[in-house]
Amino acid sequence: MKRPRILHGPSARPGGAEGPERPAQLRRIFRLFRPYRAKLTVVGLLVGASSLVSVASPFLLRQILDVAIPQGRTGLLSLLALGMILTAVLNSVFGVLQTLISTTVGQRVMHDLRTAVYAQLQRMPLSFFTRTRTGEVQSRIANDIGGMQATVTSTATSLVSNLTSVVATVVAMVALDWRLTVVSMLLLPVFVWISRRVGRERKRITTQRQKQMATMAATVTESLSVSGILLGRTMGRADSLTNAFADESEQLVDLEVRSNMAGRWRMSVIGIVMAAMPAVIYWVAGLVLHSGSVAISIGTLVAFVSLQQGLFRPAVSLLATGVQMQTSLALFARIFEYLDLPVEITEPRRPTALADRARGEVRFEGVGFSYGTGTGVSLAKGAAEPARPTLTGIDLAVPAGGSLAVVGPTGSGKSTLSYLVPRLYDVTRGRVTLDGVDVRELSFDTLARAVGVVSQETYLFHASVADNLRFAKPDATDEEIETAARAAQIHDHIASLPDGYDTLVGERGYRFSGGEKQRLAIARTILRDPPVLILDEATSALDTRTEHAVQQAIDALSTGRTTITIAHRLSTVRDADEIVVLDGGRIAERGTHRELVALGGRYAALVRRDGDGEPAGVDAVDGEARGTAVVHGAGRVAGPAGAAGGGTPAVVAN
Repeated sequence: MKRPRILHGPSARPGGAEGPERPAQLRRIFRLFRPYRAKLTVVGLLVGASSLVSVASPFLLRQILDVAIPQGRTGLLSLLALGMILTAVLNSVFGVLQTLISTTVGQRVMHDLRTAVYAQLQRMPLSFFTRTRTGEVQSRIANDIGGMQATVTSTATSLVSNLTSVVATVVAMVALDWRLTVVSMLLLPVFVWISRRVGRERKRITTQRQKQMATMAATVTESLSVSGILLGRTMGRADSLTNAFADESEQLVDLEVRSNMAGRWRMSVIGIVMAAMPAVIYWVAGLVLHSGSVAISIGTLVAFVSLQQGLFRPAVSLLATGVQMQTSLALFARIFEYLDLPVEITEPRRPTALADRARGEVRFEGVGFSYGTGTGVSLAKGAAEPARPTLTGIDLAVPAGGSLAVVGPTGSGKSTLSYLVPRLYDVTRGRVTLDGVDVRELSFDTLARAVGVVSQETYLFHASVADNLRFAKPDATDEEIETAARAAQIHDHIASLPDGYDTLVGERGYRFSGGEKQRLAIARTILRDPPVLILDEATSALDTRTEHAVQQAIDALSTGRTTITIAHRLSTVRDADEIVVLDGGRIAERGTHRELVALGGRYAALVRRDGDGEPAGVDAVDGEARGTAVVHGAGRVAGPAGAAGGGTPAVVAN
């Protein structure tokens, strides 16, 4: 598979670059076309040939009017007329060919940009997506890049074509009569100045328009998803959501009108003046002829006016292209803003190799972590958020096949601890190791094969059941998929569906119940067969009977593996080799179940409340409702999980 070109470069300010940044941005835009230099050279040759053919027609016309017709030379007249027809045919052929090639080049550049932005976003840390609305990301790829289509597909060719035509036409006009040429060119600097002002105005409005389109896209994505529809209807907010969308759409209407009307009157004045120029030329020529100071033939005059009209068309097009380029700079700036986002979790250049199958020993050595430090850049402010410690001085060891339980209140860092193992985040201090190797020294592929994650909020693609399962192992056979589904206690339900494993799961899997989606997620992880399992509240959506069935499947799967589970039920905590109580990101208590109960501390209070029939995993310490988590290993798996630690949103990483 061809690797996309990631077009990094100097960061562009939102809304476009001005001053010293603008040349750098233009050079960066030109680099987009560098891989297609050969095709662009062909386009340039076609443009040059077309321009030369175009300026030949007025000279043929002059010969017809001044020589062939007055002298009655019908043979010459026929040849000259045939030549004018031939120039029209050649112009058409050249135009079709250059349009084909330039459109192909433009679409390839669009493809490169889309792929580069998508690849860049795939490399961003989770914090970026917790701070950025999904619709905003989609708008950058769809609306911003889509808005540049005309620029990258036709502007470059139009620029070269019109510039060549203008130069060739001016040379031809000078050859016919330099005095009339001077008259024709007097107002051109004024036109250029007007077009530049119009371009700057449209660029500013375009920046606002694209931001508004991104806001609308985010609103649509959030409110018209399955979850958004359910929330809106159950809360009785459908009308208010519609009104809010209407307000945003109204703002977009205003910006669209302003964008299209910006400088329209000024550009119309240019058009009027250019349309009146032939009359001015005839008037000047008439005065000159009347004075008798200069002799101008009728053929020369008609040919000159024809060239002048041929000049104005590409000249106006050049001015319009300049305006369009100013507008497109705003779109390019928004795209380059994404391409320039720092990628903080990177793959090592020379990754350390593990054995074909990792043993699964996980260690946390002096681990500290803070959200906002090395976790992404805020596009709104262009700077990282202030760091806040989430984990401090964590030293833990989970031997291969061992078990460790981690208990703590909400926000104590339980889920954050598990996110560090598959490098969903990188530690701020210390290190996390897998089989003695720092996870930052492993390739992403190696780490993905070694660590499997099942989250509480299961994500399924709008595809078939089989396709969702094969996302974990693209080359999995039907037998392997069925075996994984049986282990997750979901095969019988899938088999009972009319389309079996070809059944579409629907948007985000909403055609399946919560327990069914969770079992599909577990089957997906079983199919990967990783030596390290992280179950972040993996059974929270299951009823007691289903949980028991899935528990049996997980128990069998966990044999000989390291399993890290976050859960809020304490029924299986006693089976862990060691239990750690987190509080404020620090280890407050540690020991076996028996030792901690005898200690009579926080853990003992959790056990008493759990045993007294209170909601599982709830602790009233300091008057707060606190969730608990369980992290354990081979053969012993806790029940459903509580809220994710570290104050972060739930992460889907199945």
